[in-house]
Amino acid sequence: MKTAFSIARATTAALFLGAASAMAAPTVYIALGSGNQVIAVDAATSRITKSYPGVDNPHGLVATPDGEYLVAGSMLETPLPADSPSNAPNSRLFLVHPGHGHVMLTIPVSGWTHHQAITPDGRYVISTHPTRGGISVVDLQSNQVIKTVETGPAPNYTAITRDGKRAYVSNSGNGSVSQIDLATWRVTRTLDGGPVPEHVVLSADEQTLYALNPRAGTVSAVSVESGKVVGAHKIGANLHGLDLGDDGKTLFVSSVSDNKLVALDPRSGTQRVLALSPAPYHLNTIRGTGKVYVSSRSDPVIWVVDQKSLKLTGTIKLPAGEGHQMAVLP
Repeated sequence: MKTAFSIARATTAALFLGAASAMAAPTVYIALGSGNQVIAVDAATSRITKSYPGVDNPHGLVATPDGEYLVAGSMLETPLPADSPSNAPNSRLFLVHPGHGHVMLTIPVSGWTHHQAITPDGRYVISTHPTRGGISVVDLQSNQVIKTVETGPAPNYTAITRDGKRAYVSNSGNGSVSQIDLATWRVTRTLDGGPVPEHVVLSADEQTLYALNPRAGTVSAVSVESGKVVGAHKIGANLHGLDLGDDGKTLFVSSVSDNKLVALDPRSGTQRVLALSPAPYHLNTIRGTGKVYVSSRSDPVIWVVDQKSLKLTGTIKLPAGEGHQMAVLP
């Protein structure tokens, strides 16, 4: 027979476990572009919990794996005098401390930043600089740019392998993807990327790189081994967002002009479609929750979509701006 004490203890334990489970829900950080801020969203409730102002037009965004820092790249740059060297800094990265709730410092970089990636150990941040034809590498131990690497015209997006040994950078200006050795910070191979590769994501087994070709309206499948495009899937007009689902098989793709989110099975080519309007834009699958967040290019909202049913389950109203790159922390 249970005593009142044992029942109370069991109830307390259940409440504690429930609270711990709620606390363990992922946090999604979202760069708000013209809103000049970054926000934090509780993935369990899809509610905004914090806002970090003072970030100039952030587009790229990453978080250190321990959640200690956010690094946001700005799309603003200061015009340089005609006699300035081509690598002169004229833009900034913003280092935000979520615990303290504000920008801790800024890091000078050359050229505005499009997207960012962070190595699995949380030490290095890679930023693409489309107007400079390459990437910058910031060491978060020194908070300085330690390397710039030429990749190709109009570099757009970076995918890093889970072991932190290689990065793949899409060059939208010449249809290529640069493979970078992260031990030496050198380009070791050039892969095909389709007509105009922008956002990229690696398959679960990291044998295939999927590259979005917005103007062609396709997702290209690139063999990492051969470096060649081995397949392409026609999706729609003016594609933008791309990510891999929790099942490790489904690709989620947004079409800005066709006002739709597509769940693509690249093995069979089958597509499921959800109408979203207006202008579905950046997207991220929120690992472990079965959700995908999709921003609008023209309205200050994030749509919350169930990955399995592909049904709209909620909407997050943004305080300002539009949702760009997102960083998800468990």
